[in-house]
Amino acid sequence: MEQDEGWSWAEGELRKAIAISGLDVTGSAGAVRRTSSRFCLGVEHGDYNGTELFGVGTDRFIWMAFKPNGTNRVRMYSTTFSEDDVVEFEVGGKGIPPPQSAELASTWARFPYGVDYILNREGFTIAHGFDAVLVANIPGGGMSRSASLTLNLLLTFLEVNNLKVEKEFRVVELAQAVENVYIGSPCGLLDQIMIYFAKEGMGTHYNPSTQSITHVAFGGGDQATERARSALRFVSLDTGTIRPGLEKSTYKVRRNECDAFVEALKLSGFKIQCLADIKSDSLRTQVIAKFEASNPEWCARMQYIYDAQKRFYTMLEAWRFGDLETIGDGFRSDGHGLRDLYKISGPELESMCDIVRVVPGVLGERMLGGGDKGAAGAIVRAEAVSSVQTAVAIAYPRCHPNFADKYAVHSCRIVDGVKVFRGLL
Repeated sequence: MEQDEGWSWAEGELRKAIAISGLDVTGSAGAVRRTSSRFCLGVEHGDYNGTELFGVGTDRFIWMAFKPNGTNRVRMYSTTFSEDDVVEFEVGGKGIPPPQSAELASTWARFPYGVDYILNREGFTIAHGFDAVLVANIPGGGMSRSASLTLNLLLTFLEVNNLKVEKEFRVVELAQAVENVYIGSPCGLLDQIMIYFAKEGMGTHYNPSTQSITHVAFGGGDQATERARSALRFVSLDTGTIRPGLEKSTYKVRRNECDAFVEALKLSGFKIQCLADIKSDSLRTQVIAKFEASNPEWCARMQYIYDAQKRFYTMLEAWRFGDLETIGDGFRSDGHGLRDLYKISGPELESMCDIVRVVPGVLGERMLGGGDKGAAGAIVRAEAVSSVQTAVAIAYPRCHPNFADKYAVHSCRIVDGVKVFRGLL
């Protein structure tokens, strides 16, 4: 396996977890499942508002080594999420706490519990357990660590129990249900889609009206644009902060606002099902005339979605033609909208953006993911990555000394969202 895919680090961390936990996940019957992070190019927060989506899988990962254990119990350990005892429970929905119960709030075990619960609720017979250790280098907010973890667990439960889903999209729906129903996180489908369907070197386009997935080569994939793509870097700007689950964040507030606005629009006679249905300027003007005085914040949320949709199609066309500058401009403008209209960023995230914005070769920057904390991101020419790292190293600790030893800058490649390896341990 290529060293730049992070296996050298992951192997060391997995072996450490094996030694601490005493779990047996090695040998010919064992495997390692790797699930990626994601970098959304549009529309951030568009999934629950009904927009089309586009993004890539990136090489910050969840790595899980697992092996069937011949029992009906799951035994798991992670040095990333907790260094406490091994998580152990009986499969089949029998040995886990009820959904959204208080005892789940502070334990990462809610994710494997939730996968077991949802699969059983949906009619999958889960009778076989496994041992597993897992590690991660995905930031604690912004690059979809929870979705990556959930998908990894879900696919492992299915594999160990020799189960198949009727269609691939069902996998992302099941993963969403784990977070929505069991954990209580109001996430949409963006993260799960962008990870599960991610392909190396390709962008993933999702159209909710047809529930279709299309993979789009950067610049059409010819030799000249392949060189242009090799000059492109997605840079993760990890602030060192960790956002609590979406159920405890501004994300939940914004989603509730958008849902409430849609219901108010329907009651006022507007023929829409989601904010993404407001596509024409005439309809946007009517909505603002009706609600600006009474609900200016709602109108600001709608304006961000309206503007971001306009930029989305420009960005998608630019991706097809390999136009780095236009992609970067749209990414930056989305960041301004998320900060000023959607109001879902945070001080550490905006400090990162302010620092890298003035670095030559940075094409665009903004917060990533659910907001508040975690990681920002930048679209950068390859030759500018070291300058970005230097600028952040000088300025960020001065802005936020409490995170001076916690922040990180990672240059990311476009990778497959899910891969399974045999014989590595």
